[in-house]
Amino acid sequence: MRGWLRGVAGGAGLLLIAGCADPQLTSLDRELAEIRNSPAPVPTIELPEIPDYETLPYDHADLRSPFVPRLPEVEEPTEVATDLAPDLDREREALEAYNLSELRLVGTLTEGGQPSALVRAPDGQVHRLRVGNHMGSDFGRIVSITSSTVQLIEIVPTGRGGWVERTTRLELNGQQGG
Repeated sequence: MRGWLRGVAGGAGLLLIAGCADPQLTSLDRELAEIRNSPAPVPTIELPEIPDYETLPYDHADLRSPFVPRLPEVEEPTEVATDLAPDLDREREALEAYNLSELRLVGTLTEGGQPSALVRAPDGQVHRLRVGNHMGSDFGRIVSITSSTVQLIEIVPTGRGGWVERTTRLELNGQQGG
């Protein structure tokens, strides 16, 4: 029985191998060899006529490059106002140690027709201030107190050796205005 099974398997193998041999395969190999050996025609490409290039002179080499940012215009030095300079010899008040943004207006009082402002410092202490008192690190002087705001005039440096006045205010709801 074993011999018979081997015979069937061997016969099937021969049939498979014989099926791969195609008589036209040799003719295909011949055609491919002919194509490889024959020179292929080179396609001709028609190129367009190139016009003559006329160069133009560049007359702006001495001007600023458009790719370099412009330099800021130099301002002529204006007269420096030195009469606005703060009194640096004056004894500083307690709330001048803080930036104005750190201070909070927590209330106002009126006593004998004189309005007062209650301002809380960052350390939690509440200070009572009147018109003429100073607060904030920019030499702020209180010029008016209403029921909801304290208006100040600060003296700030211009950066060019001078000083300028700036009006600002503290509001009861914690906002600071300019």
